Amino acid sequence: MRIPLVAGNWKMYKTISEARLLVSELVPGIQAVAGVDRVLCPPFTALLAVRALLEGTEIGLGAQNMHWELSGAYTGEVSATMLAEICSYVIIGHSERRAYFGETDESVNRKVQVALEHNLTPIVCVGETLEENESGRTSEIVSRQIKSGLDRLDLGSNNIPAKVAPVVVAYEPVWAIGTGRAATAIGANAVIAEVIRPALSDLYGDEFAQSVRVLYGGSVKGENAAEFFAQPDIDGALVGGASLKASDFTAIVQAASI
Repeated sequence: MRIPLVAGNWKMYKTISEARLLVSELVPGIQAVAGVDRVLCPPFTALLAVRALLEGTEIGLGAQNMHWELSGAYTGEVSATMLAEICSYVIIGHSERRAYFGETDESVNRKVQVALEHNLTPIVCVGETLEENESGRTSEIVSRQIKSGLDRLDLGSNNIPAKVAPVVVAYEPVWAIGTGRAATAIGANAVIAEVIRPALSDLYGDEFAQSVRVLYGGSVKGENAAEFFAQPDIDGALVGGASLKASDFTAIVQAASI
C-alpha cells in the first residue's frame, strides 16, 4: 500500500530566520498527523537550519535541485554527496528548472541515477505546458518525460530496480503551477493512471509501476487537496505557494491522512 506523501517546495523564498519561524509554526501541526510522509524542501541556504529544527521529528528534509557530478569546477552547483549529509530527498526536473535553466530529460536522468546511488529519494517532476495540453499532446509529453527521465536505472532481482523503490514522481501540469488554475482531480488521476503508470510499467514492469508514489502538483490548496487525495492513483502532493503558510500546508497534510 502506497503511503501518502506531501512535500513542500519553498522555491526561492525564506531567509534563514524566516525559515526557522515557518518551521516552528509548521512542526506542531504536521508532526501530529499520522499515516502521511511529510517533507520540507527549503532553499539550500536554509537546509542546515531547518534540519536542526526537524531533529527528533518524523518530518523529512529535501533539496530543490542537484548536479549529476559529485565534484568539480561547477560554480554555484551542489552535489549528491553534499546533500546526502544533510537531507533524504531531492526535487529533480521541476518545470521551472526545465523552463529557466535548460533542464532536459537527459539531465534529469543523470541526476536521478546519481541521487539513487547516494541514497537520496528523487522527486521527479513531469508535466505538459498549456500549449501541449490544448493540442492533445499530454500523453506524448508526459510519457516521454517518464521514460527518458527514469531510463537505464540499475535492475535488481525479478527485474525490479534495486535502488528505485524510493523514487517519487510528481505530475505537475505546467499550466497549473502558481496560476491558481488547478487541474481537475479526475483529470489529474487519469493522466497518472493512463499515462504515468503505464510508462513506468513499460520501463520496469507493473509491480514497480504500482509501487511508485505519484503526487499531484499545481495550485494545491487546503480547500481542494481532499478532492485530489480521494483519487485512487494520486498519492499526495508537491505543494508550492501553500507550503509557505503553516495553516495552509497543515490543512493539506491533514487532508492526505483522511
